[in-house]
Amino acid sequence: MERNLSLVALFAALIAAFGLIPKLDLSFGVPITAQNLGIMLCGTVLGAKRGALAVLLFLTLVAIGLPLLSGGRGGLGVFASPSIGYLIAWPISAYVSGLVVETWRGGSLGVVAFIAACAGAAVVTVLGVIGMSIMLEKTIWEATMLGAAFIPGDLLKAAVAGAITAALYKARPASVLSRG
Repeated sequence: MERNLSLVALFAALIAAFGLIPKLDLSFGVPITAQNLGIMLCGTVLGAKRGALAVLLFLTLVAIGLPLLSGGRGGLGVFASPSIGYLIAWPISAYVSGLVVETWRGGSLGVVAFIAACAGAAVVTVLGVIGMSIMLEKTIWEATMLGAAFIPGDLLKAAVAGAITAALYKARPASVLSRG
């Protein structure tokens, strides 16, 4: 139990650390950040439940005002911005990617983790587009065109998450809880 709590807290801190990497602001108010990589790793390394809990812990800290989002953003106001769909999707994304790695036992772990991270990124994209559509008062089609800007970066982050997960498993198999 203590190990699980420690890992959840550690991965929440990892997401925050990825927020220190400078963000790229897009004109419609949703930044490109490295924090999605942390979300992917929560699922692929910790598994579905622990990964989602790590993201929920991170979002709780953001909600109470800690400036942990990329660019030093935090507080309830970020949940009333065009990013709302993305933020809501993050714990679901970690759960989905963790579930894929936990259940798909065939093939290379790096490939499975890449596919899992892509599945999680798809969840983020869909909910993010819906959130942008509502907050920016755009049609779903218009919001989809805005959200398409994130796809190349998400594919790159998914590849990095797959490689990190596979390397971690090779070095310390017991540390990849999604395979435990």
